[in-house]
Amino acid sequence: MPELYQQIADNKRKSWLFVLFLFVLVAVVMFFFGILTGMGSFGFILALLIAGFSAIGSYYWSDKIVIAATGAQPADGKQYFKLHSLIEGLCIAGGLPKPKVYVLEDDAINAFATGRDPKHAVVCVTTGALRKLDKSELEGVLAHELSHVKNYDVRFVTFAVVMVGIVGILANMAFRGMLFGGGNRDRGGKGGSLGIALVVIGILFLILAPLFAKLVQLAVSRKREYLADASGSAMTRYPDGLASALEKIKKENLPVKTASDTTASLFFANPLKNFSVGGLFATHPPIEERIKRLKAM
Repeated sequence: MPELYQQIADNKRKSWLFVLFLFVLVAVVMFFFGILTGMGSFGFILALLIAGFSAIGSYYWSDKIVIAATGAQPADGKQYFKLHSLIEGLCIAGGLPKPKVYVLEDDAINAFATGRDPKHAVVCVTTGALRKLDKSELEGVLAHELSHVKNYDVRFVTFAVVMVGIVGILANMAFRGMLFGGGNRDRGGKGGSLGIALVVIGILFLILAPLFAKLVQLAVSRKREYLADASGSAMTRYPDGLASALEKIKKENLPVKTASDTTASLFFANPLKNFSVGGLFATHPPIEERIKRLKAM
């Protein structure tokens, strides 16, 4: 158990480093945005406003945005009494306030959590998971998602998704500005060769920045899944339940219909098609490795 707490603390330190990295990356993107669009300081301020409003919006309304994007519905207390009871019991065990509970009409076995902190959290589970998982398996999946809430993973993942998205949006806007001739005003003017060099560097940076930001985000997110598996198993004291749920997901291999590249990292298991393919662009660790680690506990 002390090792688990050490992993949580180490994970939080790495997350803050990643957040700092994203802020620096966005700042540099905003700098080149001003140069390539020919807007100068005004372009930097415009990019800053776009990034600022996006970050604030993601902090306060991330749960509503994700719920609307997936089409999830509130879980009625009477119809889903067993689900509410399981979550209440796990919250007591984990020292958490009870989150809002939602269900997503989908045959795939999956779940997700979102929200800015434990007091403003949402846990959603698919109807497929409710039908196909037994009590210990469902409890393991719910404990995994509640661990994300307790460790503030939901805040981090939502922030990371938004900031990586901002990098892509600003890069796209800068290239569009160049196509319409916005950057031409500064290329051959007073800046001379230095101005041309900055434009070339800016183009290369804006091409690579979204890809690099996404790769780092996914790498950090994958580590958080291993930690949530361990934390969830500590909450239920039965890792075999979670391992069994993962085995069922691996066997049926069904995507979640309303999931997207934007929301994929929030789910318990990768909800997209062909999610068994691992690598740098995987949103989650390989299911086989997760099962192996759980069975070794």
